Amino acid sequence: MAGESAPARHRDRDEQGRARNARPRDGLGRPLPYGAPGVARQPEGVPRTPAESLTEAQRLLDAGMPFHAHEVLEDAWKTAPETERELWRGLAQLAVGLTHAARGNAVGGATLLDRGAAAVEAYADAAPHGIDIAGLLAWARELSGRLTGPEAAAAPVAAADTAPRLRTAAD
Repeated sequence: MAGESAPARHRDRDEQGRARNARPRDGLGRPLPYGAPGVARQPEGVPRTPAESLTEAQRLLDAGMPFHAHEVLEDAWKTAPETERELWRGLAQLAVGLTHAARGNAVGGATLLDRGAAAVEAYADAAPHGIDIAGLLAWARELSGRLTGPEAAAAPVAAADTAPRLRTAAD
């Protein structure tokens, strides 16, 4: 009707008043209907040392929760010294690439795996915090190729079975 305004949309907000979707999510970060049981989200802004971030991200990757691992790595990226920001960003992108692959989005998965690999490759000589850069590069390239190569399958990958090792075995 003329002159009537659309009903106001309710937006979920956090304690600080920022817009924050409160819908529950599944283990791969996909939103579920309100009221559905979901997987606990990773709290944002948790201060962690690099070792703590890598340990928590690895735990989540091993549990088949790469979306949640990406959130941990994103926190590390936001708080890292400038010289390491691309490293942490690349690690987060690798986790998102695995998330897409596990959701069955082969193109998105390969794109993020390639982007993440390019970001971490610059740290290959230093391998900060015991991160297995060479192993991650090999893993990302192999999975990206599997997602887009001539033998590519349309089925999602099993996240836990496909998860990479973030650090060398000695760490």
